[in-house]
Amino acid sequence: MAEYLAEVQSVKPTNGFNAIIHFTDGTSKEINLEPYLHGPIFEPIKNDQSLFRSMYVENETITWPNGADIDPDVLYYGLIPAWASTKDCYYK
Repeated sequence: MAEYLAEVQSVKPTNGFNAIIHFTDGTSKEINLEPYLHGPIFEPIKNDQSLFRSMYVENETITWPNGADIDPDVLYYGLIPAWASTKDCYYK
């Protein structure tokens, strides 16, 4: 059986850095996106709630006007972001 290739259908920001994400397989999840907002492209998003809330779906994932996006498989499967290593990561 093949693993589902996650694709985001819609997204709606809720409180703080949370968003309700609907996937094309019919799954919906409320996810805290703050742990994924790491690095220079995400700093403006993390520091400005209005920018955070301006998220939309493009190319089957969450995207922001500055070009930042998050891999939909990371969101769907709750994976550790690629930038995080086991040595120096405090991601939870």
